[in-house]
Amino acid sequence: MVTGGAGFIGSHLVDALLEDDSCRVVVVDNLARGRLANIARHDADPRLQIIEADVRDLQAVRAACAGASVVFHLAAQATVMGGARDIDYTFSTNVIGTYNVLKAAAEQGTQRVVFASSREVYGEPVSVPVDEAHPLLAINSYGASKVAGEALCRAFARESSLSSVILRLANVYGPRDVGRVIPHWIEQARAGHELVVYGGQQIIDFVWVGDVVQAMLRAAAVDVALPPINVASGTGTKIGDLARRICRLSESHVETRIVPRRSIEVMRFIGSTDRMIQLLGVTPAADPLSHLPEMVRTLASAAA
Repeated sequence: MVTGGAGFIGSHLVDALLEDDSCRVVVVDNLARGRLANIARHDADPRLQIIEADVRDLQAVRAACAGASVVFHLAAQATVMGGARDIDYTFSTNVIGTYNVLKAAAEQGTQRVVFASSREVYGEPVSVPVDEAHPLLAINSYGASKVAGEALCRAFARESSLSSVILRLANVYGPRDVGRVIPHWIEQARAGHELVVYGGQQIIDFVWVGDVVQAMLRAAAVDVALPPINVASGTGTKIGDLARRICRLSESHVETRIVPRRSIEVMRFIGSTDRMIQLLGVTPAADPLSHLPEMVRTLASAAA
């Protein structure tokens, strides 16, 4: 079962799972951010079942989870600013929804839950690179909700013996993403609009969606208990450098405008990738933005 399977990361995960002819996939998505178009290529595949439901609905989650050997839990209010705009939705989806997924998985005898957490659990790091032993000091409601989700995973592991793996995702980018900085800036640059930068001093760890999918598949397959694992590139990108690179690839000469930073956003994050490499066998590319030209081409083709 993949919760949020019609979303950005979830749909790429569904693609990868269905490459295995023996795999059957159930997608649960409320389509708040997910889009059926993301998984439309599998419409004729009888191994895929799509259930339009909300993870806050325990009965729907319980029914969808029946028979699932692995649950990939990606459904969430998944952005910092979205979390601040609607704290109630963030809490109910990311905390109660995660509780429902864990409860249903434990009841149905699921072997493992792979939980998509976030680098936002760390808050503003004491130092970089940030390893998994860093204190969880979230500074926004989204990060706090993921801290709570992680705590629930640990509690269920002790109380019900449900195996879970916590993956703390850095800033994931790739095709099908919407609203986040990379797709937004590509669209702005192509349209000839200025790029608005909040603060201008941010250093961000971008990781390609393909690496994230591989990490999730490995986390599900490893037959031993795993500690929390960063899924990151291990490389920091200055936000100004990202803007310039997008303008160059888009063949655009738009201006960049610096505006005051938003206090709930982390200014600097680079994740340690030691556990990802050693425990999951996933090695990030030397250039975390090596797929950026692909992103520009994909968005250009979609707009044509």
